[in-house]
Amino acid sequence: MKLRYLFAAGLCLLSVITLAQSSYDVVVYGGSPGGFTAAIQAAKMGKTVALIEPSAHIGGILVNGLGVTDIDSQPAFQNSVAVGGLALEFYRRIASVYGRREAFEVALQRRIKNHDLWPHEPHVGEKVILDWLAAYKIALLINSRLVESPQAVTKKGTRITRIKLEDGKTISGKMFIDATYEGDLLAAAGVATVIGREANAQYGETLNGIRGVTTHAQFQVKVDPYVIPGDPESGLIPAIQKGEIGTPGAADKHLQAYCFRACLSRDPDNRIPFKQPADYDRKNYEIYVRYLKAGGHLLRPWASVPNGKSDLGAWHDLSHNLYGMNVDYPGGNYATRKRVYNEHRSFTEGLFYFLANDTAVAKLAPELQQEWAAWGLAKDEFTDNEGWPHMFYIRDARRMVSDYVITEHHILKPNPTPVEDPVGVAFWPPDVHSVRRIVKDGYAYNEGFIFEPAGSWRPLPVSYRALVPRKTECTNLLTPTCPSSSHIAYGAIRLEWTFMVLGQSTATAAVLAIDGKKDVQQVDYSILSKRLLKDAQVLALPE
Repeated sequence: MKLRYLFAAGLCLLSVITLAQSSYDVVVYGGSPGGFTAAIQAAKMGKTVALIEPSAHIGGILVNGLGVTDIDSQPAFQNSVAVGGLALEFYRRIASVYGRREAFEVALQRRIKNHDLWPHEPHVGEKVILDWLAAYKIALLINSRLVESPQAVTKKGTRITRIKLEDGKTISGKMFIDATYEGDLLAAAGVATVIGREANAQYGETLNGIRGVTTHAQFQVKVDPYVIPGDPESGLIPAIQKGEIGTPGAADKHLQAYCFRACLSRDPDNRIPFKQPADYDRKNYEIYVRYLKAGGHLLRPWASVPNGKSDLGAWHDLSHNLYGMNVDYPGGNYATRKRVYNEHRSFTEGLFYFLANDTAVAKLAPELQQEWAAWGLAKDEFTDNEGWPHMFYIRDARRMVSDYVITEHHILKPNPTPVEDPVGVAFWPPDVHSVRRIVKDGYAYNEGFIFEPAGSWRPLPVSYRALVPRKTECTNLLTPTCPSSSHIAYGAIRLEWTFMVLGQSTATAAVLAIDGKKDVQQVDYSILSKRLLKDAQVLALPE
């Protein structure tokens, strides 16, 4: 295997890859944080490894705008104590790049809560990951996707023997790990998955399904939703979907909204001014005009990652969180997913241009427009994609359905269900963004946002059994990114550093299964936990 890297504009891009073989001990499909850590761990344990990434960039959303990681970001709790193993090593390497390694180590030793020690720029994260991978004999395949056909996965009984890629390559392996956000290998292998929200009745939950009342990030002002204000017969303005709220607690296929984690800069020498997209339609942004007229305060960019850049998330009542626009994405084919991505990019690009240039914004909120006009896309990020992230933030897609399902009962106090086989700790509340924007009582309404307050939940020990399929479906496949969990429980797991933790754990289990000639469901937890602890994984929190 030969690797050559192209260094341009501060970005490390994998340029040429030659495979020395087509069969590996461990095959990781998906270069997400769960994927690259799985590959590194398997290689560290002496196995041959292939890491296959459908896009041109390894690192998932970590290298596509999400630089402000949710570590020690909340005033009510300190979750850095749950970051261990390779996840912690990633952030150590980030700290070294920015010359803050000494402060980082002191904070760890003394349990000092300092959120400023963790953020990074996208291109820095990518270079750290690629340099790290290059230290091991890992075969890297980029721009390599499963073929869209029944021949994508070949199985012998319950074991995957090989997978087929679009370019005709077939990759064989002893163990496979699906580290995509979408769960594509799981689905192609015939493993049960689910998309959307389960009914509360399915697992006896209280927070799942349609939300009868949504208070978190709800509209702070009343916004008329109709083309002709006050006239339902005139139709709905863009960004608002048809349909009634439905039965509270019932299941549906909606997903928490996706958005771009926009990396912006206000440095004149590193700023690409917002431009009007080719398909710009000002009518798409009527809701923002009405919001301002009603006295609402729209989001503004702010510097949150090194070198004065933003990681512009979308936690507000009205922002670039595009409710209801992602339903076709998780189970869609590649063409459908590309369409959904393009729709999100076009709308977001038009929104930023609108805020920075539109005369209505200048009249209603001149200071807001002045602030937006001072920002632009970062010139030194995503240099091969006009400054735009190559992917949006896939907060929720497919989730595996195994014999063991993580639900709110494992998280919520006062009596959470005990977990006997933890392979990591997800230290985050049940957190799911709204899934749609509809009309309720004559006004625009966001439905679905849940962010459970501190004191109502506990850090979640993630069970190994939630990372493996049913034995009847597949016996040599694991997933760190699409664990068997309900919609609401997944909201506590879905952080990128948690995926890194679970990536290391799934790879460790895969190697032990190979060495013991066992199915993944038969891995001895006592042996697995000892190895994880030896490798500095956090399986239980300190008192």
